[in-house]
Amino acid sequence: MTEKALFNYMKDNHFEDLVMARGQMSRWDCYSPSLRYRLELKCRKRHYNTLLLEKSKFDSMVKECRRHSDVPLYVNSTPSGIYAFDLSLIEPEWFTKKLPSTTEWGGKWIDKEVTLLDVSKAKLLKLF
Repeated sequence: MTEKALFNYMKDNHFEDLVMARGQMSRWDCYSPSLRYRLELKCRKRHYNTLLLEKSKFDSMVKECRRHSDVPLYVNSTPSGIYAFDLSLIEPEWFTKKLPSTTEWGGKWIDKEVTLLDVSKAKLLKLF
């Protein structure tokens, strides 16, 4: 699934007023003005029982949502399904992991603070 396909699925099935974030480098991908959800979308090519989330992404989403009384939603698609995590309900355990500096373009490997979110604790939006 592509990010565009995931956006369209979310718009067609969960948030009819979903709009893309204004800036390409925004810390979230889309927003529902009427329901007040900010969504970060992630598409995985393989299924994992735990899904990685960077602390910088988490912190930015939660901070902005608190400022506007929005709900931060982290939505992941895998070949097994679509999983949604309400970040306002999560108390992550952070650890450091070496990862590429950017997902899209690779780059040098750097230390990043991350957490693993168990899909069994997510809301299953669709099963494939």
